Amino acid sequence: MKRKTIVIKALALLVLLVGLGLLARAAKGRLTGQAVPAMGGTAEVSEKSVSPTMPPTPTPAPTPPAEFTPERRVSDVITSTAYMVNGEEAASYQADSDHIMDFLGPEDYAKVTGIVTFRGNNFRNSSSFGTAALNAAVFGDYWTVTTGGMSGGGTYWGGSGWTGQPLAVQWPESTKKIMDMYDWAKEKDGLVEVIYATLAGRVYFIDMETGEKTRDSIYLGYPFKGAGSIDPRGYPLMYLGGGVSGEGTPRIMIVSLIDGEVLYTTGNGDPFAPREWSAWDSSALVDAETDQLIYPGENGVLYVIDLNSEYDEAAGTISIDPQEVKFTYTSSTADKYYYGMEDSAIAWRGYLFIADNGGDFLCIDLNTLQIVWHFDCLDDTNCTGVLEVDETGHPYIYLSTSYHLGWRGWNALEIPIWKIDAVTGREVWHHSYDCHSIADLSGGVQGSLSLGTGPLEGLLYVSVARYPNVEDGTLVALDTETGEEVWTYHSDSYSWSTPVTFYDTDGNGYVLYCSCINGSMYMLDGLTGELCDEFYFGVTTEATPIVWNNTVVIGTRGEEIYGITLE
Repeated sequence: MKRKTIVIKALALLVLLVGLGLLARAAKGRLTGQAVPAMGGTAEVSEKSVSPTMPPTPTPAPTPPAEFTPERRVSDVITSTAYMVNGEEAASYQADSDHIMDFLGPEDYAKVTGIVTFRGNNFRNSSSFGTAALNAAVFGDYWTVTTGGMSGGGTYWGGSGWTGQPLAVQWPESTKKIMDMYDWAKEKDGLVEVIYATLAGRVYFIDMETGEKTRDSIYLGYPFKGAGSIDPRGYPLMYLGGGVSGEGTPRIMIVSLIDGEVLYTTGNGDPFAPREWSAWDSSALVDAETDQLIYPGENGVLYVIDLNSEYDEAAGTISIDPQEVKFTYTSSTADKYYYGMEDSAIAWRGYLFIADNGGDFLCIDLNTLQIVWHFDCLDDTNCTGVLEVDETGHPYIYLSTSYHLGWRGWNALEIPIWKIDAVTGREVWHHSYDCHSIADLSGGVQGSLSLGTGPLEGLLYVSVARYPNVEDGTLVALDTETGEEVWTYHSDSYSWSTPVTFYDTDGNGYVLYCSCINGSMYMLDGLTGELCDEFYFGVTTEATPIVWNNTVVIGTRGEEIYGITLE
């Protein structure tokens, strides 16, 4: 197929100046200084602002242009903040010198080979690994594993739901030997183990190549909607939390992957939380250098947990001694709706970027837990954004939101897709779609956003649910510089799944797009949107796939996990 070249336009002078200022500070790992206000998402936007008290910075920060004078400060939106350190309420928080977090690029996140968290890393920019050797760009043979389901919260939950992405790890041979794997799996060279937390309340372990189970599943008693996370250092630890009630209130769980033992739980019924709803759809991050776990909750609390982990591979033991720091806030927007963080946070340098269920998108200093800037994202935001750093070293985030029926309206409603300056919280551009919604099955953007790389550089892929009609779905490809629409692919069923980009050995790029109710997975040419092939599941498919070389893995609500060969 003919490929076109994505022309990268020159950066605007304003972006260049701010980017150069950021580069001067990058060595210190800071993103601080006076910032330009955030802007809303409609055509007539009102500028939101940043915190009047910024974390200290060792070098002068860039001065905002005079034409962008803040109309509101963060203190006008964020009405209170609260901290708890090791069980004691505190007026503020400051990380000590041994716990200063400084996340680098996505290639630096994981020390083990694998897809270890939702969308792969701290930028949330990939659910694929390696390249596919394709002859015809079609789906081929497949294996399946039956998962079952369980009852929770008065509902039967079957199979794999939203966000439901599998994880995959190629463990070092020395680590495999201490795990409770079947002997054949320990002995198989190059084993790639799929690790899938499901709505059945179980975590399944599967050989990526054959679909054989590599060890007994672990039953934990809660339906899991989120992907969970594997420790990126290669430690045999899994972090996950229940999505709805099961055998008690959902909670954060830290599980040993040596023997399946639950080492620690927290978060259930937390009196510190501003919201009683305890659920954990977010996929946690771990800072390898400081041994800290970052876990946002739907109860409105951000948990930063010092693991104090000790791993002795020779002895086949791992232990943790968690010490918790908790952060929460109230805001004038979430007061009208809900508190809680349901998306998976982005981390870059010393900063965390997270949206909530009440219309707030926040930049939080991880080392002080101060809110640096606030962006009005209008609605209950469930999708996870994606971060990119341009050639000058300047970071940007792409984000959208849901349409929670009745909050802003009852008919078709504008859903913006934003490009946001991650330093200032200011909108760069937005492109909007008029979406529909129904109660409890929202329209808008529920799946997360994907950026193309290599042959797909300069393209952003977004699955827009319930557009243009209430049952429809549309995958859109936007130009990352301008926000202009490049192509669209329409399906007669909406999608909550995240589009996944992958690449072949000939240098071509493709996108996988899954529709929900009609249960199809489409393979599209990433440059043109041309359909290459379709795989029909025949049941509701909400989850997000991963791609590992020539294999796609995804679970359905039909209680089966599929491993599909790309040919």
